[in-house]
Amino acid sequence: MKEPEKHFPKQGAHLPKEVSVKGGVCVGDIQEKAKASQSTVSHYLNLMQNAGLLESVRYGQWTYYRRNEEVIQQIAEYFKTEI
Repeated sequence: MKEPEKHFPKQGAHLPKEVSVKGGVCVGDIQEKAKASQSTVSHYLNLMQNAGLLESVRYGQWTYYRRNEEVIQQIAEYFKTEI
């Protein structure tokens, strides 16, 4: 999910132009790439969101997840200084 445009190029193709999901990846596209069930993918994405690693944006029936860069940077800094 670090480079969604590279790994998921068709993001947001079905959404109106005024809706921005920049950096977000649709659950269905993650499921397709992971070759896992929707419930499994949703479970893991929810765990990562609850941990603060991901943010989500919902539009209609679609939910898009993207990295929470601020939290990821904080974790990276912690590991640099504490380990």
